[in-house]
Amino acid sequence: MYYLLLIITAILAYGFGSLSTLTIASLYVYKKNLRKLGRGNVWLSNFRRIYGFGGLLVLLLVELVKDILPVVIGGLLLGIKGHADVGRVFAGFCLIVGRQWPLFYDLKGSFATVAIIVTAFFTDLSVGIAALAAAALLIWLTKYLSLGSLAAAAVTLVTALLVVEQRLLVYLSLAVLLVVLARNIPCVIRIFRGTETKLSLEKDLSYKFDGGYDR
Repeated sequence: MYYLLLIITAILAYGFGSLSTLTIASLYVYKKNLRKLGRGNVWLSNFRRIYGFGGLLVLLLVELVKDILPVVIGGLLLGIKGHADVGRVFAGFCLIVGRQWPLFYDLKGSFATVAIIVTAFFTDLSVGIAALAAAALLIWLTKYLSLGSLAAAAVTLVTALLVVEQRLLVYLSLAVLLVVLARNIPCVIRIFRGTETKLSLEKDLSYKFDGGYDR
């Protein structure tokens, strides 16, 4: 029964992680198909250039809700066996894997920064605060989302080692850091080469002059 609950939690959380927050926000909040706007892709650069800073705030809220749901459900499922805390963090780990290697988009995902921070908060409040502060600081200083994700995952592990007594939660924090490292190594290489795209909060309206813009 315990392993069945773990499997259900893993499938559910990975499935949530595989859903595109960009597509959800564009279709159900702005009522537009992101694939028909701008450059026709569903990546952050296209979303940002169309919806600007306000759009990023909406995107953040949608992603926050989408990432919290499977973590809470994982806690409820494993809570049946008295391991709600393990269920939440395990679901967070599977969620992060889904965000970075989504089933529905040829395993081409995002940096999972929000999912990492959500998982950190459900590990321990102080762990979550530290992860949020580290991610926000690195992204603000460098404008690289990949460095924010790496900072959040690294600080989650270090803080968990200091304040979390349950070793299994620490091991899961280590697993999170390893998968984030694996996902972001190419990004770090591009940063050193000067070819990695930086986050910009300015709205770009040039897409309206594109031939494929759907008015």
